[in-house]
Amino acid sequence: MRKERIVPHPMADDIPELGEVLDFMRLLWAVDHGLHSTSKRMIRSIGISGPQRLVIRIVGRAPDISAGALAKVLHIHPSTLTGVLRRLESRELIRRTADPLDGRRALIRLTPRGEELDNHESGSVEESIAGVLDHQPPESIVEAVKVLLAIAEELGVEEPL
Repeated sequence: MRKERIVPHPMADDIPELGEVLDFMRLLWAVDHGLHSTSKRMIRSIGISGPQRLVIRIVGRAPDISAGALAKVLHIHPSTLTGVLRRLESRELIRRTADPLDGRRALIRLTPRGEELDNHESGSVEESIAGVLDHQPPESIVEAVKVLLAIAEELGVEEPL
């Protein structure tokens, strides 16, 4: 175990020594909390949540993606995605059509309203993340991705990127 804090904190004197694992988990918790808080703000400001926005962004880059493929990209079970797709479809942001090659499969595409939200960036989670990534050296990003992938794999994500 490392002697120094791996996760610095501006008020480190007020936080007990937690050790490497708990310090790192505390940071992951802070990121998760930030994602949820930003998602709630996005609902108020642009009308969709962070997860809904992520689906719109992915579908915008992969028109006619199947729900199963989209679930794989998001590392979630297809049943988890069903509710998000239903809400986006009811708001006329996406359209599902039958796959001409396999009628059992639906293909997802953005509607014109969905395309508008795909192009709207102000106040979104990815705007914040892009701002941070722009100021990081590429090698730091590569190392962070390696750590996050290893954690995702350890936690049971079936198919990491």
